Amino acid sequence: MNESYEQVKEASTWARIAEDDLRSAEYLLTMGSNGPFNVICFLAQQSAEKYLKSLLIFHGVDFIKTHDLIVLINTVPSSVNFAVKPEELLELNRYSIQPRYSGDWWPYSKADAEEAVAVAKKVRESVRDCLPSGTLQITGR
Repeated sequence: MNESYEQVKEASTWARIAEDDLRSAEYLLTMGSNGPFNVICFLAQQSAEKYLKSLLIFHGVDFIKTHDLIVLINTVPSSVNFAVKPEELLELNRYSIQPRYSGDWWPYSKADAEEAVAVAKKVRESVRDCLPSGTLQITGR
């Protein structure tokens, strides 16, 4: 594979934004039982989504504009040894929209938020494992 500098830079930018979302979710978890669990779940989903998009961009894979983690993970080339399976993202996938609006899925619990963050961290580590060392450092973080 011959990644261009611009491709690597764009992938790194997406990963930096994904990391910001994940760090924010982790910080909000420190609020304990008073945490905004819906926001934490949303940020965890956003982090996983952006990390997946970073991986796809790095590999030069075009993808549709979507928040659907299952669509994104199924777009990862089979040549990439990605450790996360689509079924592991099912719960996290629903957090792209639901936590931002009222509905019968409320309330979100601390356990929901902790699990969402754990899955997002697994996505992060899996993406990092699929990229050459230092790739995600190009933007300065």
